[in-house]
Amino acid sequence: MESFKSAFRFLCFITLVCAIGCQSKKSSPPQLVDIDLRRGDVVLCSGDQFGDVSFSLACKYSTRENFDLAVSLLHSFEHEEAEKAFVKVLDEDPDCSMAYWGLAMCKIGHPKWAPSQADFEQGLKILEVAKALPKTFREQDYLNAVSAYYDYKEEYDKSDHRVRSQKMEQKMGEIYAKYEDDKEAAILYALALFSTADPKDKTYSSRKKAGQILESIFPDQPNHPGIAHYIIHNYDNPVLAHMALNSARNYARIAPASAHAQHMPSHIFTRLGLWDESIQSNINSASSAVCYTQELAMEGHLGDETHAMDYLVYAYLQQGDNERANEQYEHLNTITKVHYASSPYNLWAIPARIVLENKQWEAAAKLEIHETNFQLEQFPWEKSIIHFTRLLGLAHAGKLAAAEVELKNLQKLQQELVDQNEQYEADQVMIQVISSLAWIQFAKGNKEQAIVRMIEAADMEDNTEKHPITPGEVLPARELLGDMLLAMNKPAQALEAYELDLKGHPNRFNGIYGAAIAAKGVGDLEKATSYFQDLLKLVGTTESDRQEVEEARRFVEQMRQI
Repeated sequence: MESFKSAFRFLCFITLVCAIGCQSKKSSPPQLVDIDLRRGDVVLCSGDQFGDVSFSLACKYSTRENFDLAVSLLHSFEHEEAEKAFVKVLDEDPDCSMAYWGLAMCKIGHPKWAPSQADFEQGLKILEVAKALPKTFREQDYLNAVSAYYDYKEEYDKSDHRVRSQKMEQKMGEIYAKYEDDKEAAILYALALFSTADPKDKTYSSRKKAGQILESIFPDQPNHPGIAHYIIHNYDNPVLAHMALNSARNYARIAPASAHAQHMPSHIFTRLGLWDESIQSNINSASSAVCYTQELAMEGHLGDETHAMDYLVYAYLQQGDNERANEQYEHLNTITKVHYASSPYNLWAIPARIVLENKQWEAAAKLEIHETNFQLEQFPWEKSIIHFTRLLGLAHAGKLAAAEVELKNLQKLQQELVDQNEQYEADQVMIQVISSLAWIQFAKGNKEQAIVRMIEAADMEDNTEKHPITPGEVLPARELLGDMLLAMNKPAQALEAYELDLKGHPNRFNGIYGAAIAAKGVGDLEKATSYFQDLLKLVGTTESDRQEVEEARRFVEQMRQI
């Protein structure tokens, strides 16, 4: 009997201990369980490093490794993997309010375009859970900043991503001013400045401001992924690109496990016409993206891979390397499903680039694209690439009735974008519309009217920044102006157009070739020789099938013999 009483007292003791332990142990908030968040191990490809981040926060010390990894992933736009890492933090410490901030940031995604409605609604739910949690003043400020994006009063489908971003940028600016020693706040403020930068602002005021903030921190944190990454984004334009070359050459080293970090340097390499470096950057990025899909046994391909492929094709074409460009195109034709891509731009730009850069007008006139999981009618800006390519092909072939039909298609798409309040994209299509009008007038024999239109398109494009989704226009408008002037036997004006375009698009194959022909046309044989030599240097050891390369070799050899 005594032994029974002892056993009973021991059982009560164990029950009491368990009850106390159960009360102290946190469990995931039920509201968060209802949100379908990504879980599992973080996928590491091309290494296991995402850079060095140390973000002080008032969560359990044991969560810091996962929290810092999550922030590192966030800084390289690896939002899906960052989400997994933040969830790991919450599984261990459900009261870690900054992990909710991180998840809400993940749901916004790329700062330059709006999240899906599903992601937006998940972000709202995440922040609603965070409201009831204890938090420091600084943590509340961070949550207020990300909430500013979600708290804009309009419904999702009526709201404006730029307005939301501006509200978040304002709050991040307040945090940056309030916490002078918080370097992470400074870095995130620079990201917010990038997200709201006006693509039409040719003074690059906000981008310069962001760059100055980041450059002041970089010497003390040379392995921080966000600093290098956001310097590249903010300096990704013809005027500032040279200032980001060091960051571009270091970012892939800082975060080798990120497909995006492998790719981003090529934005600067493309701006500076450094094609070998761009090619290597994107080979590595595409390989890392393929690794990711294989690790997760995903059916289909990542948007990171097709994005890298577009940059690869662009670089190969500038070296006159049609063989490797077509290898990428053949691979593209095997892709029917793309994950985590906000736009099919790259899928549709690749075939357009190949025929337009090679001036294959018959093929351009008949351009078709293969089917993928993207619905053509939902993407008017991207769809315009197809109609613009066909129109140029038809106009050059003298098939004006069909070209006029394509012009109407472009005008309809431009109006759709205006109606959707997508002004940047509408302006991009308007440049195509004006260029198309120019080439139709040219084909009709109205040469002077054509030139006026083409100058208008070139001026408009010069005053509009390219979108980060693309390495460049399928054909630059000012280069097209040079082509038109050459066809009108106005080599002096053509040379001026080509040289001006090469300042913003250095080392473009067709730009250099056009400048060489124009210089030859005005009798400046020294300049013509120089440009032809530049073309041969550009091609290097590539076994190019472009007839322009053989023409350059003959001309340079003739000049040597004089």
